[in-house]
Amino acid sequence: MNSAPERRRTTYLRGHRAERIALLFLLLKGYRPLARRYAAAGGEIDLIVMRGDTVAFVEVKARGLMGDALSAITATKRRRFSRAARAWLSRQPWAAGKTWRADAVFVAPRRWPRHLKAAFELEMS
Repeated sequence: MNSAPERRRTTYLRGHRAERIALLFLLLKGYRPLARRYAAAGGEIDLIVMRGDTVAFVEVKARGLMGDALSAITATKRRRFSRAARAWLSRQPWAAGKTWRADAVFVAPRRWPRHLKAAFELEMS
């Protein structure tokens, strides 16, 4: 039987692995990394990448089943994510003229990652 600290560590390591997989997947699609694990304003963004004139703030979700990953981005998560995106943008004046998007990459065992562009609306006010 796993203890709570062991389960937390396993979950933490699975999340890091999923972020690496998602980043490699996005690199193959032509995205350029700008930041990893960006935390500010009480929120965290797993990956910030850019392709062309679009800056994508990416939430990575790793779940045993793809359907579970799809439902894992809650309203609370979206609000915190958006706060962190606003904080990042306030520190990056060059990004003001770019298109901003909140993407998600879902990672499940023995499946290709799934990249969902504009997975949810960024709350920019």
